[in-house]
Amino acid sequence: MDLQLRQLQMLVAVADAGTFTDAATVVGVSQASVSRSIAALESALGVRLLQRTTRHVALTAAGAKVLPAARRVLDEVAHLQRTVTESSGELRVGYNWAALGRHTRRLQKTWAAAHPSVPLVFVQSSTVSAGLSEGLVDVAVIRRSLDDDPRFATALIGAERRFAAIATDNVLARRRQLRMADLRRYPVAIDARTGTTTPALWHPGPPPATIRHTHGVDEWLTLIAAGQAVGVTSEATAHQNPRPGVAYRAVRDAPPIPVWLVWWSDTPPAVLPELLALTRETYAPPGRLHE
Repeated sequence: MDLQLRQLQMLVAVADAGTFTDAATVVGVSQASVSRSIAALESALGVRLLQRTTRHVALTAAGAKVLPAARRVLDEVAHLQRTVTESSGELRVGYNWAALGRHTRRLQKTWAAAHPSVPLVFVQSSTVSAGLSEGLVDVAVIRRSLDDDPRFATALIGAERRFAAIATDNVLARRRQLRMADLRRYPVAIDARTGTTTPALWHPGPPPATIRHTHGVDEWLTLIAAGQAVGVTSEATAHQNPRPGVAYRAVRDAPPIPVWLVWWSDTPPAVLPELLALTRETYAPPGRLHE
């Protein structure tokens, strides 16, 4: 039986994303590559794993049995990769759209002074766990809760204001601050996998009439710069992702975004307590958040 890890990764990606197109975007390959990997896996196992329709992909009965096993295999491989990473002497921190925004450089300098033998390396990843479940990093910065995943432990380190992202020639760019209702009449770009915005953010008022689904910060910004949508994001994104044609404005009436550190619950990095302390210090004043 010729099974490959890449084939298992593609199966998990399709199951999580719901379509071959979205899975290809998350993994960073072509849709044809995803299709070939799934076909090769089904051929190796001798069963159909996915039921394909024009708009969606669903697991077959066999696929529902194989998927948990595939996740376990990938978790073991990720554990092996973490072992190698730990031995390299680096502390790798994953993130999706932005690391710690304006706090990133301060943390890097403070960490380097306190731990010169353990470089702090930030790694961008487009997965839900910001590279943690894939074994790419030791710790991740997330702005969407992973409390329902028992593999991970989390700690709240701070909170960030929400900012609107709009085209510079949009009339709203003339204002210093905005309200959520100001954005409702425009198409709103939302990344449902790694972004921090959902239609529920407009509650109790009506949600935006049009949602433009995007995949990752670059696609999100490109859509906004073209004037085809507006967006709402964290202040870290506004600081770390300037883009010609895009203006960021603070949103007065939006709730803050919590920021967590997350790590594997069974193998926390040895220097985790120091990292938690320093990241919390970067977010404290104007106010410290507690777990």
